[in-house]
Amino acid sequence: MIHDVDQTLRDLIERLVVAGGDVEVSLDAPTRDWAARQNRPTINAFLYDIREDTGRRDVAPRAVYDENRRIIGREAPPRRFRLSYLLTAWTQRPEDEHRLLSSLLSTFLGFDQVPGGDDGFLAGSLATSTVPTIVTLALPPPQDRSLSDIWSALGGELKPSLDLVVVAPIEPGRTYETGPPVTERPTVRLGEVDMEPDDVEAERRRRATLRHVVAVEDVPERAGAERRQVGDDEHPGRTFTFTRLNDDD
Repeated sequence: MIHDVDQTLRDLIERLVVAGGDVEVSLDAPTRDWAARQNRPTINAFLYDIREDTGRRDVAPRAVYDENRRIIGREAPPRRFRLSYLLTAWTQRPEDEHRLLSSLLSTFLGFDQVPGGDDGFLAGSLATSTVPTIVTLALPPPQDRSLSDIWSALGGELKPSLDLVVVAPIEPGRTYETGPPVTERPTVRLGEVDMEPDDVEAERRRRATLRHVVAVEDVPERAGAERRQVGDDEHPGRTFTFTRLNDDD
């Protein structure tokens, strides 16, 4: 993923900023020794920080479909990482450096995400990802990081620069299998009787109209009482309603 971002930035700067001019694009660390070797105008894009953008992290897995649009698995969603680049211009004259920095500024302010497609700039996995690659430019750095500290670590003198942040997706590559698709109509068992799903709700409504539901064996035999079954269903395991009748019924 990092290599794809490097290639994307190089292509974008060469096509939109350099535009065929005699300016080199470098990704090397701009150390004192590196600067001493430069003999032509150069735009340097130095990657100095990589960290996850936890504010954009997704936790819900995504469904994976086959050619028949059936779910065959689930996969972990992409993670997004912030890649911070230090953009600098190196020429013999400060005016030329400022001109290149101005061109970089106006170019990257022209879009919030890197254009893709046939005429875009996305390379490698970024071009095939459904998650956009976002860019921000010249925002204040986090409190735990200072550009002056970066220049001190490089061993060079402080120089005008632009802080470019690219938020790029990366696939974790974790997948989870799912059960086979349902190919048969389900049945529901009530007691020992199999019923179609469409009949279950009708059976529930029928039972809700009964005054008192007991099992056949739970109704006692008493003198002067008669057991009367509501309904004509004789399946074993069913429940029935019985009404005790008076002698004059």
